[in-house]
Amino acid sequence: MSADSDDADAADVADETGVACGGWDGSECEGTVHCPPRCPRFVDKLGDRWTVRPADSGDADRLVGMYEAFTIEHRAQGLPPAGRERRIEWIESLFEEGSNVVAERGDRLLGHAVYTPTDAARPEIAVFVHPDAQGRGVGTELCRHLIADAAAGGREALDLYVTFDNKAARHVYQALGFETVERDGDIHMALSLEDPIATEVRWPPVVRDGPTAPPRDDSDRHDTPLHPDHNG
Repeated sequence: MSADSDDADAADVADETGVACGGWDGSECEGTVHCPPRCPRFVDKLGDRWTVRPADSGDADRLVGMYEAFTIEHRAQGLPPAGRERRIEWIESLFEEGSNVVAERGDRLLGHAVYTPTDAARPEIAVFVHPDAQGRGVGTELCRHLIADAAAGGREALDLYVTFDNKAARHVYQALGFETVERDGDIHMALSLEDPIATEVRWPPVVRDGPTAPPRDDSDRHDTPLHPDHNG
């Protein structure tokens, strides 16, 4: 994708969300009252530009297509469902009951995250990253958007379940502040939204990425397709 089309994408985000920003350089962006809980602009570990935003009704069909690429090794705890009809029903239920965000690179939708049910005090999260987008920090960024959205919505905490042998996923969650609650079969982890990260993820870019808040070192984090059973 060209730099010109990337700038056009950034302008589209500004139009849709009310964000006042000048392209992809957010170093001076202080945000506005119209900004979403977390800035939708994201630059991955390879330097590519993404948009991470709330899902809309038109994304449901695109997600069905995205999940076609998930083979058995990319699924965890039976999700996403293997059969197309079951996947469609599952996606519809997430849109009805959950708060969904998606990650786009150019015209491709390559990530999906949700917490559900939306109105629960402690909803459960699930995050999925397309096999083509693994290892780039997309899963971690999707998690941050869920944390920001849930905190802004007045939720108390976020819960998740991860298999014991999924060390990469556990590392990502721990780096984000999730703590182990129970080790009985799958590991139950939780993040209190009184944790400082629930505030930090909502900082505008000038604070989050500027000299007053240096970016954290993500060099040892690993992202792979996620579900409650995050592989990264």
